Amino acid sequence: MHVASYDLLSTAVLFLGSDGRIEHANTAAEELFSMSRRQLAGLCAQRLFDTDSALADRLPDAIAGKFGILRQDLMIERWGRQEAISLAIVPLHQQPWAALAEVRVIEHHILLDRHQQLSNELTAQRESLRNLAHEVKNPLGGLRGAAQLLDAELGNDALREYTQVIIEEADRLAGLVDRLISPQGSSLQKSWFNIHEACERVHTLLSVEFPAITFTRDYDASVPELLGDFSRLFQALLNIARNAAQILTESPQEETPHLILRTRVGRQLLLSGHQAKMGLIVSVVDNGPGVPPALQDKIFHPLVTGRASGTGLGLSLAQEFVQQHGGIVAFDTQPGHTEFRMILPLEHV
Repeated sequence: MHVASYDLLSTAVLFLGSDGRIEHANTAAEELFSMSRRQLAGLCAQRLFDTDSALADRLPDAIAGKFGILRQDLMIERWGRQEAISLAIVPLHQQPWAALAEVRVIEHHILLDRHQQLSNELTAQRESLRNLAHEVKNPLGGLRGAAQLLDAELGNDALREYTQVIIEEADRLAGLVDRLISPQGSSLQKSWFNIHEACERVHTLLSVEFPAITFTRDYDASVPELLGDFSRLFQALLNIARNAAQILTESPQEETPHLILRTRVGRQLLLSGHQAKMGLIVSVVDNGPGVPPALQDKIFHPLVTGRASGTGLGLSLAQEFVQQHGGIVAFDTQPGHTEFRMILPLEHV
C-alpha cells in the first residue's frame, strides 16, 4: 500500500524508524494525538505512550520483530483526560521504515467489560467445580478407607501392590480436589511486603528444579511495598513461572531455554472492573513455543491445559489469586516470546 493510501484509514498509523522515532504519520494519527505530521516527525514514539513504562522496555524488541506483532492495551492522555487505546507494533521487512504502529481508541467501558466478563466466567466455573469437588470428596475418602482395610487383610504382597495403587491414586485425586476447594477470597491474610522477595523465592525454587533453563532477573528498584497476601501472590507467580519452565523443558527448541522475571511500575492501568492510577507489573517472559491459538481464549479456565501432564489448575488459580487483590493476569504470545503479566494495583484494595 502506498503511504498516501494510509490517509484514507480511520485508524491512526505511525511509521517508525529502527530507533523508535516517527518518520511519517497518517491523517488519523494527527487527529488522535492533536499534532501535525511535522510535529510528530522525529518524535520518539514512546513519548506518545509515556504513561506505560513497561512499553519502553519492549518497544525496541517489538520494532526489531522479536515478538512478531506486539499487541497491548494501554492508556494515553488525550484532551486533558486518560483514554484507553489498543496498540499494535508490526515489524516491516524490505520497507523504508522498520515498523508500523497502529493505534485504535477503545471505548473505556468495552475494555472494562472485557475484563469483567472474564472475571464473571471464571467465578461461575470455579463455583461449579467446587460444588462438584465437594460431591467427589466424600466417596473418594470411602474408597481410600476401603482400600486400606483390604490392604490390612491381604497376606499376599503381590496383591497388596494393587491396593497401594488405589490408595496412592485416591490421595492424588484428593489433593486435586483440595486445590479446587481451597481458594477463598474472604480469607486473605494481608501484610506489607516487597514483591522482589516473592520473585527471589520463585527464582531459587525453579533454578534448582529446572537446571537446564537460564534465568534473568530484571527488577525495578523503585517498586514500592505492596499490601496483599504474600503466600497467595507468591503461589500465583510460582504457578505462572513454573508453567513457563515446564513448557520450555518439554518442548524441543534450538535456542537455550530462557526465562525472565521482570518487575515494573505502570500508570493508568485498566484492571478487572476498574482503573488504577499506579500499578505493579510482574512479568514472566520465556522463549518457548507460545500458547497455542486454540487455547488463548480459555487459558485461564479451570482444567484447560496444553500439556499432556498438566492439571489445568495452575494458571486458573494464579488468575483467581491476583483477581482477589483487584488485579488481573494478562499475556502476549508469539513463537519464541511469551509474556505473562501479573498486574496489581498499588492502591489499597
